[in-house]
Amino acid sequence: MGKRIITQRRGRGTHTYKVRRKAFKYKIKYPKKLEGEGIVLKLMNSSGHSAPIAKIKAGEKIFYIPASRGMVEGQKINFDDKKTKDGDIRKLKNFEIKTKIYCIESKPGDGGKFIKAGGNSAIVSRITGDKVVVLMPSKKEKKFNPECRAIIGQIAGDQRLNKPVIKAGKKHYIKKSKSKLWPRTSAVKMNAIDHPFGSGRGKNPKSKIAKRNAPPGRKVGLLRPRRTGKRK
Repeated sequence: MGKRIITQRRGRGTHTYKVRRKAFKYKIKYPKKLEGEGIVLKLMNSSGHSAPIAKIKAGEKIFYIPASRGMVEGQKINFDDKKTKDGDIRKLKNFEIKTKIYCIESKPGDGGKFIKAGGNSAIVSRITGDKVVVLMPSKKEKKFNPECRAIIGQIAGDQRLNKPVIKAGKKHYIKKSKSKLWPRTSAVKMNAIDHPFGSGRGKNPKSKIAKRNAPPGRKVGLLRPRRTGKRK
């Protein structure tokens, strides 16, 4: 008798595949209104995030952001447009070209939606009309409202992947903290009854194109491909 395949199993939302709520107790965003300057109260580790978290106090407000590279406790964070240093928060229209930024707002005042993973940063490419063009880490350009805010610098934690894991046990706990599925079994190595790509006969899983209305478990392979057929 076959068993549920991984996509079906994860879709149920059980604790096996769900991240602990405690891992995301720090909400990463900044308030709608910021004036003057703030101070970095503490740099913290969060198991649910890939970068260290900075606890910032601005007047009576306390909020959390991904720490920038080189940020230290007690550092002053400027919200005006007078000075420019890593960790400062300001609007996109006030950045110079080729400035590294992260935690960019999608809409003015939403607190930051783009580029929040460890080691990442974007670059202010150019200003065209009423939009600011930003070069994303994917090497694609995206246009933003000039009133959207971002943080200067690069997110800390860019060297986290350089140290070898060495032991499988250590990898287990790294993945477990974020409820990541590990080790992951390849679909073609399963039995035919356990996965649509299963069995050793015709090991060509990428040739399968799932229908748009296919149920979970059948929706594997090429999902909504832009084109089909051999590229000439």
